[in-house]
Amino acid sequence: MAQGGRLLDEPEIVVCSNPAGVIDHAVRHLVGAARAAIAERGRFAIALAGGSTPRPLYERLAAVPARGGIDWRRVELFWSDERCVPPDDEHSNHRLARETLLDRVPVAPERIHRMRGEDPDAERAAAEYERVLRWALGGSPGRPPRLDLVLLGLGPEGHTASLFPGSSAVFESERLVAAVRHAGDPEPRLDRLTLTPPAINAARDVVFLVSGSEKAGAVRASLEGPRDPERWPAQTIAPAEGRETWIVDRAAAAELSRPTRTPAGSP
Repeated sequence: MAQGGRLLDEPEIVVCSNPAGVIDHAVRHLVGAARAAIAERGRFAIALAGGSTPRPLYERLAAVPARGGIDWRRVELFWSDERCVPPDDEHSNHRLARETLLDRVPVAPERIHRMRGEDPDAERAAAEYERVLRWALGGSPGRPPRLDLVLLGLGPEGHTASLFPGSSAVFESERLVAAVRHAGDPEPRLDRLTLTPPAINAARDVVFLVSGSEKAGAVRASLEGPRDPERWPAQTIAPAEGRETWIVDRAAAAELSRPTRTPAGSP
């Protein structure tokens, strides 16, 4: 079935002129998704991403006027991944979100569900976060809980969230959260917590934000390359009953050959 000339199970690719355009479009997308979810279900459950790309997005969201923006009192916040560090560590995704967004909007503390990266037992922390997801969002043994939106980035080597090339978490089919070790870190340290493909693909909306020419090869391989999720983990992301949107700048989209959409008003 098609909608707007696009197969429903195909990702939408939005190409913006530059990184600032990516953030502009992402702000509009997230505000629209939040308002729709709150109107339909009374809340907006989003999993935030870490890394450098979403920093300006969070700063912009914090500055969006309350009127016409997001009702943060009805937002439920989760994370797509986290480093195994304390929440005040400079490498913590939670710290990034707190400093750029959470300290500046009226979200209730009990609605902020962070991954416990400081737990010395990463496997235990992963299992606990899965319990948090099920408790906060519901679901059933045969149906994972549904986030309204999962925000993701893409690394130049092909990882998304903390699903790295060669990691067994890429092929996880039952657990919603996994503890993983970043390639290159010394054994046997497990230094990341991440949502798995079953958790991400259950979401109503999955949004990739990608900027920079150094990621053009990963964008092309993830969207157009031969099927090889062990090498390109983002290929595992395909929401079963939701939409998938890639918001990229021209540099990141330079190697794509498939049809894309340019936002109105872009040069």
